[in-house]
Amino acid sequence: MKSKKDWMAARQSRRTEAESMLTGISAPEPLAPPADVILHELLVHKIELEMQVEELRRAHDAMEEARDRYRDLYDFAPVGYVTLNREGLITEINLTGADLLGVDRIKLIQGRFDRFVTLADRDFWYRLFMNLMQQAEPRQQAFVLELVRGDNSTFHAYLDCQRRQGGDDAPRLRLALFDISKIKAAEQHMREIASGFARPPDRLTQHG
Repeated sequence: MKSKKDWMAARQSRRTEAESMLTGISAPEPLAPPADVILHELLVHKIELEMQVEELRRAHDAMEEARDRYRDLYDFAPVGYVTLNREGLITEINLTGADLLGVDRIKLIQGRFDRFVTLADRDFWYRLFMNLMQQAEPRQQAFVLELVRGDNSTFHAYLDCQRRQGGDDAPRLRLALFDISKIKAAEQHMREIASGFARPPDRLTQHG
């Protein structure tokens, strides 16, 4: 944020540039008629305003570009991002998160997140959610849940959660959502292989 000194310097710089643009029109003499002084000031002020409008337009364009870049990074991140309010309703979700849950984003907003938690994990989720929302000091917590998509297929999700205060001072829970189903399947496969190696070999039947 600019200080008053910076603002005054910028204003003086604009005025100097505006006066230099008044080609063929010199500044009025100290004893010039008031009408000439007023006309000169009006012309300078008009150019200053045009310069300010152009600066605002460029700043607005830069903000629009930054917003679009942020939106693209948010929506198309390789991680699902979900924001829940204190009632457990989804207030924000990126396109990756909506794709993971298998439901159009517009249908997810203001819907309950817990409907995507399998019945086996729902009590666990409720306890975690209440604990996170009631903490005196926000802290990060990660855990694994089994979630169900809109087509009723299930997947294992790694959730990285942190409570934040919203602009209205109401608590929000931010979730980063990862599909770790392939990791879980690989772990299960390795356990099966290890179990096979640990099993004693079958006895060979001897025929006499």
